[in-house]
Amino acid sequence: MRIWNQLLLSVAALIAGLCLWVYMSADAGRTLISMGMPQAVVSAINPKAAEPPSATVAGSGGHSAGAEHGGAGNHADGQAVLVATRPVGTGVVNDRLSAIGDGEAIQSVVVMPQATGTINEILVKSGDLVKKGQVLAQLDDDEQIILRDQAQVLLRSAREKSDSYKNLKSFSRLEVLDAQIASETAQLALTNAELALKRRSVLAPIDGIVGIVAINIGDNVTTASNVVTIDNRSELLVDFWAPERFAVQVKTEMPVEAVSVSRPGRTFAGSVYAVDNRVDPASRTIRIRAKIPNGEDELRAGMSFGVTMRFPGETYPAVDPLAVQWDAQGSFVWRIVDHRSVKARVQIIQRNPDAILVAAELKEGDVVATEGLQRVRENGTVRIAGEKPPEVASR
Repeated sequence: MRIWNQLLLSVAALIAGLCLWVYMSADAGRTLISMGMPQAVVSAINPKAAEPPSATVAGSGGHSAGAEHGGAGNHADGQAVLVATRPVGTGVVNDRLSAIGDGEAIQSVVVMPQATGTINEILVKSGDLVKKGQVLAQLDDDEQIILRDQAQVLLRSAREKSDSYKNLKSFSRLEVLDAQIASETAQLALTNAELALKRRSVLAPIDGIVGIVAINIGDNVTTASNVVTIDNRSELLVDFWAPERFAVQVKTEMPVEAVSVSRPGRTFAGSVYAVDNRVDPASRTIRIRAKIPNGEDELRAGMSFGVTMRFPGETYPAVDPLAVQWDAQGSFVWRIVDHRSVKARVQIIQRNPDAILVAAELKEGDVVATEGLQRVRENGTVRIAGEKPPEVASR
């Protein structure tokens, strides 16, 4: 019983599908009539399907004939190809350089002791403004003070002996000379002792701002120990890399604009401070160093900067991207002259989203075809979309 039920359901579904097909399409009814189905059944479902096909065919034929006549008429109206056009503009390349650079203080020094010893005193803290020669920290110097005092005593003794030998006639010239040499040697020993004592003081080598002090009182330091970093950030140097094509154009003192992430909306004006003397063969770029004034102390060493430089650039014709075509000889555009199409060879210089800069014998204002290019031929007649026909224009 189940099999019979499934068969009945299948037949019912098939009949319903045929009825729907005939109802939706008159051609389907005619097809079924031609296959032997009674015309009355088809007419009950879709009366249009029962109409003689000759009328429809005749109508179609008449329409086709009209279409053919219309097409022939359009063809006879003229052989001009309908195209859309756009005028040639101009664009500039190599007029702007944008790069990312890192800033550093114009002077930066890592201060290290000139002698080995123990830190007795620290005289500065982070953020202090110091002058060149100012004492930053003091090492233990008891031994050096004793050696200096001893050298002073020896010098005084040697001088007195030298003076006595000069005033007395009982000493030979050689003995007087030896006493004078001893006096000079004692003077050198005192100078050396004073220098050793002076090196017990850690001095600032430049004017600048003190960074974080890296030592504590009681630390034993050597000549390789990092005491503190001093930055003179009255001006910042920004190093960045420029493409090789700008190597000849960039000169010292050229203006530079820099923008820092830490100061959004602010543009800092500077100038080119130095240009490297060679191009990096690996990256094909050249290193450029810019100098930016920092009188208000808003910038810090280590900041990243977006650097911009402007140049006169080179001007080229700009055409619509759709206008550029290709053949076996390369790229070209169709230039429209007096409703005639002329092939103009172009060399692509730069591709932009809205235009392509090309090297070609084109000038600003020339008209080039952008659409309908499949049927355009050399020196063919074209009709520009949007223009009135000649007869309408004459009226």
